[in-house]
Amino acid sequence: MTNSQDIQFSTEAMEKVRKIISRYPTGKHKSALIPILHIAQAEFGGWLSSQTMDYVASILEIQPIEVYEVASFYSMFNLQPVGNCLIEVCRTSSCWLCGAEDIIDHIENKLGITVGETTPDGMFTLKAVECLGSCGTAPMMQVGADYHENLTIEKVDNLLDQFKTDNKKSRYC
Repeated sequence: MTNSQDIQFSTEAMEKVRKIISRYPTGKHKSALIPILHIAQAEFGGWLSSQTMDYVASILEIQPIEVYEVASFYSMFNLQPVGNCLIEVCRTSSCWLCGAEDIIDHIENKLGITVGETTPDGMFTLKAVECLGSCGTAPMMQVGADYHENLTIEKVDNLLDQFKTDNKKSRYC
C-alpha cells in the first residue's frame, strides 16, 4: 500500500501547484484546493485515492477531511479508478425530461455495465452526474472535456463507436 509520503507531484505539476497557492493571501491557501485537486487527478491516473488526498492536504497544511469533503461533493472528482473513457451523463431536470434515463439505460446495456462501473477491459466508465449546464441542448453527456448534446440513441451509438477507435490513441477519449 502506498502512503502519502510516497506520492509526489512531478516537477511541472508542483510548479503549477505553487503558482496556484501564490494567488491567495497568507492563511487563505485552502482556496487553492479545487484547482490542486484537478492537477492531482490528472497527475495520478484520473482519480483521487485517499493517499493522494492526504498528500494534497499536507501541501495545503489542512486536515485530510477538508480535502475529502470537497472531493466527495463534486462529481468532477473521481474517488475510484476510472476507465480510459469517462462518460458522464447529466441526469437532472432538463436532461431527465428529455430522455437522459433512456440514454443511461442504453449505454448500460450496450457496454454491459451499470452507472459507477467500468467495463472489464478498462475502456469505459459510466457516471450519472448532476447538471453540466447545457439545459437547452438536453439530453447531454460529457466525455473528457467535450460536451455531446441533443443526444439520441443513434447518436450515442455513433459516439461509443468513435470513442472505441479514438481511445486507442489517447486516455480519456
